[in-house]
Amino acid sequence: MSNFGRSLFGVSLLLTVLFAAVTTSAEYYNYGSALDKTFLFFEAQRSGNLPAAQRVKWRSNSGLKDGLSQGVSLVGGYYDAGDHVKFGLPMAFSVTMLSWAAVDNRKELSDLNQMQQTLWSIRWGTDYFIKAHPQPNVLWGQVGDGQSDHYCWERAEDMTTSRTAYKLDQYHPGSDLAGETAAAFAAASLAFKPYNSSYSAILLSHAKELFSFADKYRGLYTDSIPNAKAFYMSSGYSDELLWAAAWLHRATGDQYYLKYAIDNAGYMGGTGWGMKEFSWDNKYAGVQILLSKVLLEGKGGPYTSTLKQYQMKADYFACACLKKNGGYNIQTTPGGLMYVREWNNLQYASAAAFLLAVYSDYLSAANAKLNCPDGSVQPQALVDFARSQADYILGKNRQGISYLVGYGPKYPIRVHHRGASIPSIFVQRSSVSCVQGFDSWYRRYQADPNVIHGALVGGPDQNDNYSDDRTNYEQSEPTLSGTAPLVGVFAKLSGKLGSYGGGYSKSYQTTKPPASSYKATPTAYTPKQSGAPIEFLHSITANWMAENTRYYRHKVIIKNNSQKQISDLKLKIEDLSGPIWGVNPTGQKNTYQLPQWKKTLSAGQTHDFVYVQGGPQAKVSVLSYY
Repeated sequence: MSNFGRSLFGVSLLLTVLFAAVTTSAEYYNYGSALDKTFLFFEAQRSGNLPAAQRVKWRSNSGLKDGLSQGVSLVGGYYDAGDHVKFGLPMAFSVTMLSWAAVDNRKELSDLNQMQQTLWSIRWGTDYFIKAHPQPNVLWGQVGDGQSDHYCWERAEDMTTSRTAYKLDQYHPGSDLAGETAAAFAAASLAFKPYNSSYSAILLSHAKELFSFADKYRGLYTDSIPNAKAFYMSSGYSDELLWAAAWLHRATGDQYYLKYAIDNAGYMGGTGWGMKEFSWDNKYAGVQILLSKVLLEGKGGPYTSTLKQYQMKADYFACACLKKNGGYNIQTTPGGLMYVREWNNLQYASAAAFLLAVYSDYLSAANAKLNCPDGSVQPQALVDFARSQADYILGKNRQGISYLVGYGPKYPIRVHHRGASIPSIFVQRSSVSCVQGFDSWYRRYQADPNVIHGALVGGPDQNDNYSDDRTNYEQSEPTLSGTAPLVGVFAKLSGKLGSYGGGYSKSYQTTKPPASSYKATPTAYTPKQSGAPIEFLHSITANWMAENTRYYRHKVIIKNNSQKQISDLKLKIEDLSGPIWGVNPTGQKNTYQLPQWKKTLSAGQTHDFVYVQGGPQAKVSVLSYY
């Protein structure tokens, strides 16, 4: 069971269709496909009224009366794992992680046409949090009773268990939960700011109020909501207060929040704790890396000396992951996976991978190195660590199994997840009762009738062993907080390696590879519609071998050489045998258009798209524009 505390904008049809045929063992390098699947997991975890654009069709509406008996609407949000409780702490942490990816990996997500999916995933959480925060000093922190929920095995659509809602207020404080939710609001406000400024402002106002509530009325949320103790027990709230302050400073630029993190650095452990873990319960490493960014950007001012102490602890975490920390390093399995504890261990690997990828960017932007007790290293080493964890998750491990469900030729098929293990309500329309679910579905050996794509299961043990058993919930249950950091990880690696780091399917092969490097002569096109020249600059930015075939990452820059803005550009792309990013199919053969967010090209402006294939470049030409 989920005893985890003890350890639209649009549909991205392009990736789904193009990667459906990928079945080779080398697929674990396909970060773009993995990224798309993570969003499907968040759709599968949705509670409430599902939208028409819902891609996970075996799910239906659920939890439509949540909060009703308490006189508040708490419809929406996410179920935390394989159960149907809406636990506030891991949900808020997951939204913070999604938002951090949207902020720091905006270019990569946009290039992959996945920014809209990212924002939808965030908003499904923040819309719920807005409902859960109806007053400045009130936060509804949980819906559902963990004990009764775990006595039943039924679909979310059939729920018969208690939907009691639990709240925090000044008499029942929860600084950890309120602080994390404030951080989620602040990070999400940054994510939405370029796209929906009014919604961003609403989120920021909630963040400020919740931070004040968390700071003024201090206490552990599990003391106020004892029902959560057996599932998401909090080890303290100081890290969440610093975490919220750091995010509010980044979202507002207000020195008040930075000063808070400085003044409380020692008292709250921000400059005292050197960590080897980053998770829904322990935010210290995240705080330390966020505040290191301020220092690396030269914005420390009078707080420079304390910020340097924060960075020393950030370096401690990073060096420990790289095993260059003077012996105080993380533990890894024989196969190279970060190992923290037996219960849902992959969540720690995914979170660490994301955090180090972020830190790598901050160090690189400042032209700085990571200084470890065992020697200084380049920021690229942090990306290499992130890639090693991502590749392990996606199949580069001793079991040869992808721990991201639905990805690759071999993945868990008996996931500890109620909805996945019972036929859809659209297939078996009669309700499945509490005990019937255990008798008929929980204990059966057959594969799940519904594939819960993008779910990151708990993962293998310290010896890289994994048992694909539904009853083995320590290893086979997926969680929000484990999957959420993967969005940033896969986006980063996709941008770094062109979405593929090494392997491709035979379905993308061609018989005659070109030379190892190639740059085509730019070709100008003058469409009949207006006579304004549009230029294409072709280049190859990467190449590699896979299964005796060389593959190439082709980059095409579209440049508007005219003196006026053009819109509704339609391209004809022929001889394309692999996946493509940065342009959208129109539904007509070989015809593509610019993404929704890039409908026009101003005079002199450019837009890039990339594709991968073996063999010569595709033929690109203009069909029309206005």
